[in-house]
Parts: sequence; structure tokens; C-alpha cells
Amino acid sequence: MKVTVVGAGNVGATCADVLAYREVVNEVVLVDIKEGLAEGKALDIWEKSPINLYDTRTVGSTNDYSKTAGSDVVVITSGIPRKPGMTRDDLISTNAGIVKSVTENIVAHSPDAIIIIVSNPLDVMTYQAHLTSKHDRMRVMGMAGILDTARYRSFLAEAINVSPKDIQAVLMGGHGDTMVPLPRYTTVGGIPVTELIEADRLDAIIERTKKGGGELVKLMGTSAWYAPGAAAAQMVEAIVKDQKRVFPVCMELDGEYGIHNTYLGVPVILGKGGIEKIIELDLNAEEKAMLEVSRGHVRDVMDVLDNMN
Repeated sequence: MKVTVVGAGNVGATCADVLAYREVVNEVVLVDIKEGLAEGKALDIWEKSPINLYDTRTVGSTNDYSKTAGSDVVVITSGIPRKPGMTRDDLISTNAGIVKSVTENIVAHSPDAIIIIVSNPLDVMTYQAHLTSKHDRMRVMGMAGILDTARYRSFLAEAINVSPKDIQAVLMGGHGDTMVPLPRYTTVGGIPVTELIEADRLDAIIERTKKGGGELVKLMGTSAWYAPGAAAAQMVEAIVKDQKRVFPVCMELDGEYGIHNTYLGVPVILGKGGIEKIIELDLNAEEKAMLEVSRGHVRDVMDVLDNMN
């Protein structure tokens, strides 16, 4: 099995490192436009193999997509962060162009690859990759829900003083401030979280989760990479090992939850076919209202891309 990670920055390199260390596939290819960066990071990961005892081969490439040929899954992390003075439209335009070019190269060399998007703005970049690839919607998805739920679960574990291994949760909607938390579906060792933490503390954790990315930017001056890279790797593992894992991922909705032609995070079953089933939860009125707000926000950003195209 072979996986390509496009973008050898912090997130892409972390994803490649996790995949290699966990021996998820036989070969991981890192691609970047910066001369020598992907080759150097791939070599560094390979030189670590005798220490951490894995045999996944890591290969680097400067913009040579021929090395990616035959990939089963491709993770796209390429793009630039929003800079001072840059409008949202500027960011969308720049990163959509990058994702479009990368997707075209990937499809040319690995037409059957399942595509996972990590580039931001996540929901609209997943839309761009889907438009460009012309793949079935079940084979193009965005990584956000796993990261958001991981942050939520880690904050809860700290607050309740339990292992994060025992916390299960679902978040839906767009990536960011309009994500839809679902405390009804949050459990700790099978126990509803509402029985273990006060409502005001739970609300504070939900708000912290919504702004989780911004909290890290304020602390470090740059966006996160360990958790996003590991989250993308977890999606890859579920697909290539046909694990049938239940994860929230960003995808195009076509009638699910009464929503059409919008890319939102929803719980799905991930396996060798990509998204093998969309799980439709029985949302209550409050949850439906929050999802509609999130839908409207994402649709507005998608409209920006449509007007550019």
C-alpha cells in the first residue's frame, strides 16, 4: 500500500511520520514545491526507523508527481496561512488555486486514489478538490472533525480527570466557530458526560474547542501540527486497513440532514472504499438550528469560490 502526502510542512511531515511509525503502509511519499524540503524530511523519518523499529519506506519529491503514481490514498496539506492584511477572499483564491493544481497532478498519476483534504479553509478546499477530481463524493473528504473531537475530548479528560481513551464524542458542521457540539452523544466510559461535569464547565469546554486552533496560534504564533497531522494519519489508517471506523469527516451532503450541495462535517464509517456509510443522527430542534447556522456559513464561503470560478 502506498500513501502520498502533499505538503511537507509541519502538518504534512507529522502525518507522514505517524504513518511510517505505525507501519500503516509500505511506502509514504512526501511532495513539496520547496527544493529539497520533502526529500530532507523523508530522509530524516527513514533514518529514525532503526530507532523506532519500523520499515515503512519514506520518499521525498520536489514537485515530481511521477513518484506518487499508484497511491491508494492522498493527503493534501498544501496552502498558505492567512497573513496580516489578507482578506478571506484572498486566502480562498490562493489556496483554491494550489489545491486545484495539486489535485490535477494527483488524479493524473493516481486516478483511483481516495483524497483527504487538510488545507484551509477546510470545507471549501474539500469542495475545490471534489470539483477538480470529479470523484464520487464518497472518495473526497476533509479532515476537521477528528481534530475537533480530539481537542474536545482532551479538554474533557483534563476537566474530569479521566483518561482520554475513555471519552467518545461527536461534533458536526463546519470547521471553526460554527461547529456543532453534541453533548448528548458525548460519553465517558459509556456514561453520559452530563452526569460527570457541570453544565457551565461543559459549555466553557465547548467554547474552547470552537476556538482551539486560535488558542494555539496565540501561544505559538503559528497553527498546530501534531494533532492535525495525527488526525489525518488516523483517517488514512482507517481506509487502508478497512477498519470501518466511525469518524466525523467533511463531505458533500446530498439530502442527508435535509442539506444539499454543502460540505459539512458528519459522522461516517470509513473503510477501504472511503466513506462507506453516512450516519444520520436524530438531531433535536436546537441541534438542527445550530447545524443550519453552520450550513449557511459554509455555503457563504463556497459561494465566494463559485464566484471566482
